[in-house]
Amino acid sequence: MSFDLAARLAARRAEHLYRQRPLLESPQGPQVVVDGQPLLAFCNNDYLGLANHPQVIEAWRDAASRWGVGGGASHLVIGHSTPHHELEEALADLTGRPRALLFSTGYMANLGAVTALVGQGDTVLEDRLNHASLLDAGLLSGARFNRYLHNDAASLAKRLEKATGNTLVVTDGVFSMDGDVADLPALARETKARGAWLMVDDAHGFGPLGANGGGLVEHFGLGLDEVPVLVGTLGKAFGTAGAFVAGSEELIETLVQFARPYIYTTSQPPALACATRKSLELLRSEHWRREHLANLIRQFRLGAEQIGLELMDSFTPIQPIMVGDSTRAVELSRMLRSRGIMVTAIRPPTVPAGSARLRVTLSAAHSEAQVQLLLSALADCFSELQTRPGHA
Repeated sequence: MSFDLAARLAARRAEHLYRQRPLLESPQGPQVVVDGQPLLAFCNNDYLGLANHPQVIEAWRDAASRWGVGGGASHLVIGHSTPHHELEEALADLTGRPRALLFSTGYMANLGAVTALVGQGDTVLEDRLNHASLLDAGLLSGARFNRYLHNDAASLAKRLEKATGNTLVVTDGVFSMDGDVADLPALARETKARGAWLMVDDAHGFGPLGANGGGLVEHFGLGLDEVPVLVGTLGKAFGTAGAFVAGSEELIETLVQFARPYIYTTSQPPALACATRKSLELLRSEHWRREHLANLIRQFRLGAEQIGLELMDSFTPIQPIMVGDSTRAVELSRMLRSRGIMVTAIRPPTVPAGSARLRVTLSAAHSEAQVQLLLSALADCFSELQTRPGHA
């Protein structure tokens, strides 16, 4: 008996779901080189254009000279350096919470938070369209796991009535494949009414949303009482890497004691924490980045509407174009690439069957002229595809 891996791979190819890694041969930014081809990219999550910012690079370089390039140990042994501590304090200040805790990745932050807070005899309720890391965390926690209808507070309320033990309600802030936002005020009301806790993963909200870049929770004016557990990632609008959980003193101490992905992994490089502190300063002080990004989003949505494209309901930098068929989505992505523009086709199982799409992401590093180039290419590609046999 053996694993028939070849058959699994062949089946994925036959279903047009086979994935390959594009090779990036340049720094992140609007203009990239991928697999040797110069392209105008609309597919990364560098929403504020900080991933290649000279001041952030300089902060990392200077910190590496002082602190070295490795964390060296886990936080609880001897890997918790001054830069980590200072970044945690800065993130707590950004979120208006008593404390924050650094994790190496967003996946680890979600897994660590959920599994530290609930277990056998408890309940986890999650939005159906939550990120895979949140769903995996719920399943691995050992708690009773159930999913409510997408962004539906009434559906959540029905499931809360049947919940047992400590109950954790978990949602994305900005849904990464649709670009819509969670109705946090309604979810918080239902959750508080049942004595449950609300956990929000605002990976795609921090930076673009909120008056000071504090994300969806700031956008809605919610606090610690409404959202006790707040997660953010640093590899998107912050432009660096890692993640954090922000909350009460008791929450963070609980994670330090019980979150296995935090306890049993080496800390991130201290120099990375210094780079992130610099990007956090820029995120908070350079408001023009959010303002410019908002203008680009409006420009894109208006232009796409004039072309007749089917957009999803989003005021965020994530602007998916619904296509439906996976083969058609891949073909459109290929056609755009032949015109020098990179937009990724998103297919099942990342999104539900029949909802393949082109996932356009905008950045403050883009110009209005570049967005217009994208719109012109989209108009040409959709028009050409409609004229092909079998695509009408």
